[in-house]
Order: sequence, then C-alpha cells, then structure tokens
Amino acid sequence: MTDPFDGFEAGQTVLTREFSVTREDLRAYADASGDHNPIHLDEEAARAAGLPTVIAHGMFTMGLAARAVTEWRDEAGLEADVSALTARFAKPVLVDAEKGGEVTVEAKVRKVSPESLELAVTATSQGARVLAPARVTCVPRG
Repeated sequence: MTDPFDGFEAGQTVLTREFSVTREDLRAYADASGDHNPIHLDEEAARAAGLPTVIAHGMFTMGLAARAVTEWRDEAGLEADVSALTARFAKPVLVDAEKGGEVTVEAKVRKVSPESLELAVTATSQGARVLAPARVTCVPRG
C-alpha cells in the first residue's frame, strides 16, 4: 500500500477557500438543523441579545471548514477520509441583511505520517478568527 500523504510537509498550506454567507443560507441551515434561534434569523432579536446583526450558526461555520477540506481532498484525488474534526467557536460570523458575510478557510499541514495527515484549520471573517483552534485529521482509505 502506498503512502497517500507522501509529499506533504509540516507548515505547508494546502488550501484557501472563501465562502459567501447570506441570510438565505442561514434560513436553509435553520430548517435543515432545526436550530431556529432568532439571533441567527431576526435582526431585532440579534440586537436585543447585544449583537450588531444576525450571526451565522456556529455549526454552519464549522460545516464550511469541513466542506473546504473535503472539497480540497476530492479535487486533489487524495485517497483519505476525514476521521476527526475539532474546533472552538471564537467569534461569530456577522451576516448583514444586504451585504451578507464571508468566511475564509485556510488549512496547513500540522503533522504528517503514513497513518494520518493532521491539518491546522483557520477560519476567519472580517479579519477575525471565528474558529480557533480547529483541527482536521485524515486517514488513508481502506
């Protein structure tokens, strides 16, 4: 069996992805997840909670990080599965009614061996880290 992680080095940036987030995305996520907390859907409720505007669901944000990694893996033809994804929610993603919001996901190799590839993932919005720290571990398929 060949090493699917051959050629990767610690510190290597493997992906950078940008995502736009709209209020419609948040409504769709609320419907899919069942999380209808009004701070994610209603401007007045968000402001009453002390927020400047509606914020994205934390799990939605984490899902964008997972999406970025799995899309990269598939595009790279990497024969590996994601075996772990951990993150802490550091700051909210603000989603303006007209401009929406944005999330940039970057992943760098943290550790690599024939048994696993660990990525340090950074997710930012408006220059602030929204997930920190975040880690993704991939293992060979099979």
